[in-house]
Amino acid sequence: MNGIVFYIGLGAGLAAACGLRPYLPALLAGALARADALGVDFPRDHYHFLQDGWWLLVVAAVLAASYLVQLRVGAERFERSAGGAVAGEAIAVGALLFGGTLAAHGDASWPGLIAGGAIAALVVFAVRPVIAGARTRLPDRAAREALTVYLDAGSLLLAALVALLHPLGYVAIALFAWFLWRRRSRPAEKYAGLRILRR
Repeated sequence: MNGIVFYIGLGAGLAAACGLRPYLPALLAGALARADALGVDFPRDHYHFLQDGWWLLVVAAVLAASYLVQLRVGAERFERSAGGAVAGEAIAVGALLFGGTLAAHGDASWPGLIAGGAIAALVVFAVRPVIAGARTRLPDRAAREALTVYLDAGSLLLAALVALLHPLGYVAIALFAWFLWRRRSRPAEKYAGLRILRR
């Protein structure tokens, strides 16, 4: 029982990290699986490609291309034109990492595919509007571009912490869910306050 609880935490935490930005968590998970380290592994069937060299090269190339395009067109324009694609990649990679983690330890992968996509989507919806709002308030273009670097660093840090201590995945999900709930409840509180003032 402890095994499945720990591996669910690992898969869920990796999916949450992908919700921030999918590239570095995918690279870290693949590298750890290739080294057979920290319990990260992908079985030799449908999910083994997650640790194959060609997959890691593709992820690294997409990461580099995203930075090059963003530097060329600016963070705001990149978000408008490609933000949805990055969010879709985050959900897809989060689903694969969670599903592959479960399959690697002899469990059915389909619950991980569903849960991983849902967790990554939760983080996307929690964080993406906040980052977009922060970009509009920053006057300096370099500072706006740096927000993407911070997201990548945060995603890598979260993935590394979850790989080291699998139950942190549960903590991460709870924190992002709380953050999303608080962010959505603030407008309701503001409008309730305005209604009171009008009386």
